[in-house]
Amino acid sequence: MLTWPAPQIPRLPGRGGPVVVRDSSTGERVVAAPGPTATLYVCGITPYDATHLGHAATYVAFDVLGRAWRDAGQDVRYASNVTDVDDPLLERATATDVHWRELADEQIALYAEDMTALGVVPPDAWTGVVESIPAVVDAVTLLVERGAAYTVPTPDAVDGGAGDVYADLSADGAFGTVAALGLDEMLALSAERGGDPERAGKRDPLDPLLWRRERPGEPAWDGGTLGRGRPGWHIECAVIARDSLGLPFDVEGGGSDLRFPHHEMSTSHARLLDAGHGARVHVHTGMVGLDGEKMSKSRGNLVLVSALRAAGVDPMAVRLAILAHRYSDDWDWTDAGLVEAQERLARWRRALSGNGGPDAASTIAGLRAAVADDLDTPQALAVVDAWVKTALHGDHEPVEGAPGLVARAVDALLGVRL
Repeated sequence: MLTWPAPQIPRLPGRGGPVVVRDSSTGERVVAAPGPTATLYVCGITPYDATHLGHAATYVAFDVLGRAWRDAGQDVRYASNVTDVDDPLLERATATDVHWRELADEQIALYAEDMTALGVVPPDAWTGVVESIPAVVDAVTLLVERGAAYTVPTPDAVDGGAGDVYADLSADGAFGTVAALGLDEMLALSAERGGDPERAGKRDPLDPLLWRRERPGEPAWDGGTLGRGRPGWHIECAVIARDSLGLPFDVEGGGSDLRFPHHEMSTSHARLLDAGHGARVHVHTGMVGLDGEKMSKSRGNLVLVSALRAAGVDPMAVRLAILAHRYSDDWDWTDAGLVEAQERLARWRRALSGNGGPDAASTIAGLRAAVADDLDTPQALAVVDAWVKTALHGDHEPVEGAPGLVARAVDALLGVRL
């Protein structure tokens, strides 16, 4: 799958320090990527509706992580997926009388436009589920052969064959270490977030679907000995991450609603496929709400990036509104927050329009320290605000070229083009 155009990232004098993040699984602060190459997998969209601010906040957060790694001198390998066949997409296509493939292509294109406008660096490997199906079939077949997966009778399958394939979680002794939840909470979240704990014939209510046999009217692909069907949700990310980055990789990221079951299950699959290896660190973004409720497609309370752009809102103001919040916090999108971001953007551009200004060295150092400290973007904005305030009040010895250096640092580290 072709990505969107990559923005140019300015080079800065010097180098940033190691980037520390909070591991969602343990709560501990750890170096996100200790080696010369930093690897990141971020779960992508299911393309049945346009990019909302919850999506944007997640991808902007991990964009900052990639920028901080690059500034620290690390090579970055970033992979993501697109779940371009799944129940929600098929349901939306049926409801709107549009072919599911046409709907997916339309929304993928719109998402790419939104990411381009927001200055998000595209993944090095951007893979759709449909194009990864042969690899998923091989992986599921291997799990069956190893006794880590089994079939459940599926009377409503087109061919009336052996049935759907489920992972046997009892084969993974480390299951549960990603989200660290109790059984009752896992069962409730599984039922709420796409699982089927009540499915008859499963060995354990939490066992996740790996391969869904073809049903009447549904798209399906050749699964070899698995029969015709399509992938389950979690196995797709395990396979795409493995094939794009190798195992283990440094960071698996996404919204906090993916901790369970999605990241728990996909990590379990990766361990079973590759001798206990998965992501070293899990990092999750908070939920973005509107009027006190989580912003989601199912609720319909969405603020769409494309709608803001169509209304003439500068995408850099949208990005600043996101960066004003710590990535891991839950927060509400508000009109007042957008106005504040627009005013901040105007102040910064005014202060950076001159040839001289306060010395940039301490500001660049402060920016680097903030993003390396668990992506503390509110502190990063405060550092720039302090430079801007001094620049606009004129109480400083002008340093020629300082505004340009600050502008380059803001672009390189925060992705805000001025």
